[in-house]
Amino acid sequence: MDRYAVIGNPIAHSKSPRIHAAFAAAEQQALHYEALLAPLDGFVVTVDTFRQQGGRGLNVTVPFKLEAFDYARQHGTLTARAELAGAVNTLRFDGAQVLGDNTDGVGLVHDLQHNLACPLSGKRVLLLGAGGAARGALLPLWQAQPAALWIANRTADKAVHLARLLNQPAVEGCGYPDLDGQHFDVVINASSSSLGAETLPLPAGLFAPDALAYDMMYADTPTAFLLQARSLGASRVADGLGMLLEQAAEAFLLWRGVRPDTAPVRSLLRPTPLWMN
Repeated sequence: MDRYAVIGNPIAHSKSPRIHAAFAAAEQQALHYEALLAPLDGFVVTVDTFRQQGGRGLNVTVPFKLEAFDYARQHGTLTARAELAGAVNTLRFDGAQVLGDNTDGVGLVHDLQHNLACPLSGKRVLLLGAGGAARGALLPLWQAQPAALWIANRTADKAVHLARLLNQPAVEGCGYPDLDGQHFDVVINASSSSLGAETLPLPAGLFAPDALAYDMMYADTPTAFLLQARSLGASRVADGLGMLLEQAAEAFLLWRGVRPDTAPVRSLLRPTPLWMN
């Protein structure tokens, strides 16, 4: 039976084994999926051992996405979206061949456009934060053809640098004060603010009519960002559970050649809708 796993530290909290077990059952795929706890200084050894034991693929989570990028670059190839992200969250092993991919951004876009019925084409989109999560989302968001894509960060230079990676006139990097007077149809929080229940310095009027606020973080209760977005006039809000499922479905497609339906698994993980829109 083909072996797959999610690797991280810590890892006991991961929903990936449950998600991929449900995908495999739905698609009648014979595979075994587990959680691998790698020592903080033992990522490469753990991956090498997994491959030697016949492992076919890995999902990679905190804090190993940068090491996974280096591993794929050294031992195989990287997808274009992984190259731009500078991080890998999915590894595929075909014998001696290694492929590194980043499915986070495409999972985000799929959740927005298909599950939340929020097409991005022609919209003004704002990405908050300029770290790894924002970088991973950048190329898939731009490929969805928004009218404008802005990146805002507390350190404006980081946002400007990120915007320059795409080298497109409609992509803008800025600090939070530069958002004053701007309006966006979709505002995505890729910062770590929700981890610490922090609010962001967002101006009044940021959300256009019928705007959607999306937090890449997910939780059992509304995040600080979503509560703040509601108070600033966002018409719709959603958290990142859908992104988690869609990036997992993209990894499953990369490994098995079939993309599972995420709706039944979403109902399994969250039987009652959390967000009222």
